[in-house]
Amino acid sequence: MEQRPLTVPKQALVKGEEEGPGAAPAQQPAEVEQFQQLREDAAVDRTQEQGPARGRFRRTAQMMCKFIRRIREEETSVMGTGFRAYPHIFKTKTSAALLDMLVEEGVSSPKQVPAMVRYIHQWLQSNEYPEYRLSRTLLDLTEAYPTDVVMTILRVAPSCDSAATTMWKTLMCSVRTSKTVMPLLLDVLGSWPEHSTRTSDGDDTDVFALAATLVMWKILQVPCVPHVVTVYLPRLFVHLLFQVFFSTVEMPEKVKNLWRACQEQHGLATDPNRFAVQTLKDLLCRLYYEDVVVAVEHKRGWDTLLCADTHHHAVGLLAREMSRASKLVCFRIVCHLFRLLSGEEPRWDLPALAFLVEVSLTASAASLSCLPHRSRRGDSILEIMSKNLRSECRERRCLALRGLVVLSKDPSMTKRMRSLTESLVELLQEDDSDVVGMTVVILSYLFLYSGAPIPSPIALQLAEALLPLFDNDDSQVRLRSMFVFKEMMGLLMEEGKKALKSHVRQSLLPLSFHCHDEDGHVANASRETLHCAASFLKRRDLKRMLDVDQTWRFGEGLLAGDRSRAAEHLRRALPYLRSPQESLRQAAIRFIGIAGRHLRGQQEELQLLCEALEDASRDISPAVSSLARQTAYVLRALERAPHSISQKLRDRLRRACRTWPRLSGRG
Repeated sequence: MEQRPLTVPKQALVKGEEEGPGAAPAQQPAEVEQFQQLREDAAVDRTQEQGPARGRFRRTAQMMCKFIRRIREEETSVMGTGFRAYPHIFKTKTSAALLDMLVEEGVSSPKQVPAMVRYIHQWLQSNEYPEYRLSRTLLDLTEAYPTDVVMTILRVAPSCDSAATTMWKTLMCSVRTSKTVMPLLLDVLGSWPEHSTRTSDGDDTDVFALAATLVMWKILQVPCVPHVVTVYLPRLFVHLLFQVFFSTVEMPEKVKNLWRACQEQHGLATDPNRFAVQTLKDLLCRLYYEDVVVAVEHKRGWDTLLCADTHHHAVGLLAREMSRASKLVCFRIVCHLFRLLSGEEPRWDLPALAFLVEVSLTASAASLSCLPHRSRRGDSILEIMSKNLRSECRERRCLALRGLVVLSKDPSMTKRMRSLTESLVELLQEDDSDVVGMTVVILSYLFLYSGAPIPSPIALQLAEALLPLFDNDDSQVRLRSMFVFKEMMGLLMEEGKKALKSHVRQSLLPLSFHCHDEDGHVANASRETLHCAASFLKRRDLKRMLDVDQTWRFGEGLLAGDRSRAAEHLRRALPYLRSPQESLRQAAIRFIGIAGRHLRGQQEELQLLCEALEDASRDISPAVSSLARQTAYVLRALERAPHSISQKLRDRLRRACRTWPRLSGRG
């Protein structure tokens, strides 16, 4: 049985290491003299088998001298060429024992650590018993100098050969080192395409993110996945998604060269981005999320993930499936994504935002609000959303709005969201129906829970943006825009009411038309808002009509209050002749018939009305076409008739407008 070499005093090692590599041959006799002294000291204690022991110690001392000289030469060579000249030194267990002894005595300078790590890698490549002693040596070095060890292994074996794989398994499966090694690997993994750092020997060669991915792929092949992988799952998950995206859109030549070496080493036939996807799938499967992998595969999410334009859609799909599998894990991922989005230059902000929002939509309404209110840069989650609201990218705006819809349902968040009102009002003027719809929803929640007074400038902008939405094709947009308009009139500051009156007057006619909306909820909301608008304008006559449910007379009362605005009201009524709702077309024709009698003598205005009614007489609805023909006939006759007959025609027209709602209701 081989005996452990005698411990060499640390002072002897330090003295030898302080000399440069050029002095190594001259210093060898001094080193031998030191070991000779050690041999004489040992001889006093070892009186038996003195001859064989001296021979063994002499050989050990010679090996030690060579080993120290190799380490010293390696310190001065970043690329490690010193070892290649002495391959025979790795073919003995004694050399491993000597390295073990050096580490146990203490490393005199951190500059020696990368050289020792490279020596361990070479020794493992050259021996068929890789577990011999060096596992403990590697762990000791890593505990003391984790960055030097991790970066040196990634540099000396970026393609993760068998020796490097053995070293990584040793580090990742040990309680002593796994919690320090894993964060270092994740830092490299998230720095595409390379991670720049300097080890103690001055080596600042770039370390590739792809090399760290290869390490994780190897670790996931072990029979029992190290516990540290579960602990750092959120960061690992995010960084793998990050690498899928960037290896798709950006592939530098030096990374391609590394990938070719990896393909030769491991027989890989995929592209780097597909390899990152495969590693991500392996991670989920090894941590018992096979259902997520299958569900995403069934919806072709993995293929979608490999396209830069659709990457964020696939991330959203993955977020939904992960949320169904484990809301706790998803929330931890979201917390990490929040830190990424709060960075100085977020490089992956669109997919990160997609994941964050999708998790929130499938979780509780307060899930986003549970995130830290402030990041290290001082950004809150609302500031991140606000920044994306102003983005020129439609996808970012939509995602930010979807997140704000979730936040707005939490009453504790609405007060803080009031700062976004101005940005939201600007979005109401966009042509995108999805953007407008979500914006109105958010505003409705803000007004519902806040109860705070609205400054006059914001109220004017809001009223101007809301009026066109009363006629939106989406009934929910119509409903919520009327609700917001009604609440705004109640919350407006007293000094701003005078400026808002003109906008409220403009709302009366469309609201009166929508009292006949085919959607019952919209019709009720229109009546309530119209009642509030009449109160705001102090029009008691209009309020009485609404109280007794005489909405069919509302147009007559509207014109009675201000006949000078008849032409203006008629111009607003004409577009409703082309409304997709039959009930609104009928309401517009009835109003035109009532308002037309106030245009006596205005030939151009009457001619315009008659032409519009003639077009309406060809309407697909028999009821609408019949009413349009009758109204056009009366208006023409009214213009030609003497005053007395004109009065009779006006009375006839008034009676027809009163009875028409009952007749049309009977078909």
